[in-house]
Amino acid sequence: MRTQLYIDGQWADPISKGTLDVINPATEEVIHAIPKGGAQDIDLAVRAARRAFDQDGWPQTTGAQRAVYLRRIAELIRGRSEELARLEVLDNGKPLPEARWDIGDAAGCFDYYAGLAENLDSDSSADLAISDDRFRTKVVKEAVGVVGGIIPWNYPLLMAAWKVAPALAAGCTIVLKPAENTSLTALELAAVAQQAELPAGVLNIVTGLGGEAGQALVTHPQVDKLAFTGSGKVGSHIMAEAAKDIKRVSLELGGKSPLLVFDDADIENAVEWIMFGIFWNQGQVCSATSRVLVQEGVYEKLLARLTEEARKITIGDGLEEGVLLGPLVSKQQYDQVSAAVVRAQEDGAQVVTGGARPAALGKGYYFQPTILTEVPLDSHAWKEEIFGPVVCVRRFATEQDAVALANDSRYGLAAAVMTTDAKRSERVAHALRAGIVWINCSQPTFTEAPWGGYKQSGIGRELGKWGLENYLETKQITAYTSNDAWGWYVK
Repeated sequence: MRTQLYIDGQWADPISKGTLDVINPATEEVIHAIPKGGAQDIDLAVRAARRAFDQDGWPQTTGAQRAVYLRRIAELIRGRSEELARLEVLDNGKPLPEARWDIGDAAGCFDYYAGLAENLDSDSSADLAISDDRFRTKVVKEAVGVVGGIIPWNYPLLMAAWKVAPALAAGCTIVLKPAENTSLTALELAAVAQQAELPAGVLNIVTGLGGEAGQALVTHPQVDKLAFTGSGKVGSHIMAEAAKDIKRVSLELGGKSPLLVFDDADIENAVEWIMFGIFWNQGQVCSATSRVLVQEGVYEKLLARLTEEARKITIGDGLEEGVLLGPLVSKQQYDQVSAAVVRAQEDGAQVVTGGARPAALGKGYYFQPTILTEVPLDSHAWKEEIFGPVVCVRRFATEQDAVALANDSRYGLAAAVMTTDAKRSERVAHALRAGIVWINCSQPTFTEAPWGGYKQSGIGRELGKWGLENYLETKQITAYTSNDAWGWYVK
């Protein structure tokens, strides 16, 4: 495990010499210490990224040349996949099979953007049809510049890949600030980049606190673009700070995603996807379908089956075989989830199952799969992210009622519809105000498809070609091709 920052292609101690404890959420034990970078370290990293962009020629490389590095990174990640997955479990707490999936997705992300980088070589200079034949105009796509990337703790390496891969593919350089709770695999990504011989300064990784290292990155005058994934509160702050310098910003923020189950849905299929949508990664997912709306005709049956299956989930250390639900990422997160459930009950919600630490697990930040009913529409539990394994279930009468309830939220990241009626599924999917809508499933995510939300769930899209466009500027180049002299006016 790494003990230094990665700046300008070299490993370095933080200028402050401070460290942050790494705590295994399954045992509450300190297992490592990472460097606590600060404003001076961020400044060094940004200056290295600036030089790599402005002087060393990274944006002048071809897409094909950049693709070689991206594919090399993907290959090296795959070569260390089991090691990285186990490190992710120790750092984040998620079950090992989930971590393996994440590491595979991260490698795939680098491969995918290698392909898009190659496409830039042919797509970046298209001639434009214009109305005056004395001129020739083309439109080119160019790298936006130095990127400040700030990522969350729920998918540590995968979220790093979502930022780093498209930024490098576009020809940007980047300074990445991982979440202080889960920085281990981000530092290993730096080691992978070094082994892949990525030029110095192109990727820099500085660990530290959000209020110190993160704030310094957001406000640094030499950063051209900020890419952030995290809470709405922090996203709002970043947007306000970026406005001072008119920095480019993309924000992937929170959600309170609804899942609608109609009377004609396959109940067993619906239960399976409800559980996947809220208990995967301990519910610590921005798109988690945490508001389940069930039509009256199947409400009792579905609630009974969901409760029965939720009580079967194996809880424990993510490294133990058969575990499906690991601990929450930190004591802070455990306390927040616990407090949210208590508050929900005070507001009138009923706990059908769960609601506390498992009795058999005295240590670790474990929280039972929890189902709440009778949740008031104006309550915190119904309106705000709990970001834990807690689902609110409510009945509805008509399709119109369901859509109205689903859309009554300041968030609009994702939504899901369960029905065997194809026309209804399409109709409801278009009526839901969300950036991602799933039909008869919940949470499948594809590198090729856009990811992002409406309303306060963010600005811009990640993944797919849309993710690459986050890191590109559009330039018009017009040439005067006529032999006629150009006067003070056009005849």
